[in-house]
Amino acid sequence: MKNLKELFEHQLKDLYSAESQLVEALPKMVKNASDPKLKKAFEDHLKETKEQKKRLEDICDELNIKPSGEKCKAMEGLIKEAEGFIEEAEDEDVMDAGLIAEAQRVEHYEISGYGTAVRFAKELGHKKIAEKLQKTLDEEYDADNKLDKLAENRLNEEAIS
Repeated sequence: MKNLKELFEHQLKDLYSAESQLVEALPKMVKNASDPKLKKAFEDHLKETKEQKKRLEDICDELNIKPSGEKCKAMEGLIKEAEGFIEEAEDEDVMDAGLIAEAQRVEHYEISGYGTAVRFAKELGHKKIAEKLQKTLDEEYDADNKLDKLAENRLNEEAIS
């Protein structure tokens, strides 16, 4: 990569790969969650993730680049870690608390990636694209906050017993 434009394009492709992988992984989290509110949160986030993926496709169209081609190794690792946890958890309450922890790791990664992409878009003069990326960033923060509330209000306490 020779300049910020190329780095920005790389970041967009990486985010697209991350969202694509997450679309595949979230149904496993839905399936393994036992708490109805957590299940619903994962189902809602799956719908949102599909919209975020489409938003990235639209952004890439605007920039005349292909969104595919990169493999987000970080998301791949986060998903493998979550799958390993799912295999190890033996208790429903521990499963739910652990799924929240795994999902929040994913959200924090996405928050970091989208925060960087918003900044790059602004620096490159892509105001409308920055606004679209900011919308996704806000959604990621909201998803993280919802998971926090589920954990703090109930699920972690149940996992203690």
